[in-house]
Amino acid sequence: MEETFRDLPPPSEAGPIAVAMSGGVDSSAAAALLRERGYSLIGLSLQLYDQSFSGNKPCCAGPALMEARRAAAKLGIPHYVLDYEKRFRDSVLKDFASSYMEGRTPSPCIRCNERVKFRDLLDFAGELGAETLATGHYARRVKKRQGWEIWRAADKNRDQSYFLCMTTKAQLARIAFPLGGMTKDETRRYARAKGLQAADKPDSQDLCFVPKGRYFETAEKMRPQSSRSGEILHQDGRLLGRHGGIHRFTPGQRRIGVSDGQPLYVLRIEAEKGRVVVGPKEALRLRRLALRNLNWLGEGSLSAMRGKSRQILAQIRARAKPAPAALLPRADGHALLTFAEEQPASAAPGQACVFYEKSDNHQRMLGGGWIASEETAEAGDKEREA
Repeated sequence: MEETFRDLPPPSEAGPIAVAMSGGVDSSAAAALLRERGYSLIGLSLQLYDQSFSGNKPCCAGPALMEARRAAAKLGIPHYVLDYEKRFRDSVLKDFASSYMEGRTPSPCIRCNERVKFRDLLDFAGELGAETLATGHYARRVKKRQGWEIWRAADKNRDQSYFLCMTTKAQLARIAFPLGGMTKDETRRYARAKGLQAADKPDSQDLCFVPKGRYFETAEKMRPQSSRSGEILHQDGRLLGRHGGIHRFTPGQRRIGVSDGQPLYVLRIEAEKGRVVVGPKEALRLRRLALRNLNWLGEGSLSAMRGKSRQILAQIRARAKPAPAALLPRADGHALLTFAEEQPASAAPGQACVFYEKSDNHQRMLGGGWIASEETAEAGDKEREA
């Protein structure tokens, strides 16, 4: 187990640390690690939605909050439950539903970190006198001469740096990741040794507010009047069938509900026309992307990088493998990204493209941006050529 507290001052010099406690094993173990080393802690849990909204989910509602309370009591630390339902609905859930209904694929975990945990919750922690907020994320915060950096977790299979791509430099100075140097197995063993009931709690495979992975049903529940049927077209123009709403599809999806004698995949979604365009797997090719609303954690600023290409590794999905690419920021805060080689994959507008440094064994996360539409990418190419 790698030492994970080199980024924090000693307990004698540190003030109270707030710990985001979801009721799961990771956040409970993070709190226990800090407590064992003598830090003064404040446990904070978020009530993000009513239990009836998503069923029996593992965090941020119902029984999970009781688990967090028990963990805090076991550790002898104060614990507060904050009602953030409205904030979560306005900042995350509405964006989730609107994105699917508009043909985009949302990234609600990134949005929650960006707009709730590392904005509203971090502000509240400061009001309690806690300058640092610790979480159970598997990532590492590293102090370098130029400032704080986010690095991949020691456990590459559990790394969650992708979901932290919208963290700002100011926020990073106040966030700690105690589990960054541990594997999941080490975390569970540690939690058992400390007598934490969440030690053997199973990991969630779905979004916390989505029952049984039915994303489109959750979007329909929030926007019942927005769903409309449309055409499923082959890329050669043939009509293959009709669908019950573009929110049921995402680029790269295999199960479509139509057949053409060979496996078909979603190539793109034409939201204004209500169309889903499909084709064979070999048609899933990617070379260039347009990105919007970039967040940069590397040296310098985006404005200083404008018009200058930087070689990076780009990751277009949470479980995708980063690939070499050139990042070219534009004057409007957006950017063009060109992969060194054509990628055998699709990019879903609305998802995050996350940047990693090429020169440090691919460990350092440099930031990210939101994937825009193909039409935006074509316009960006014309702008660059002008």
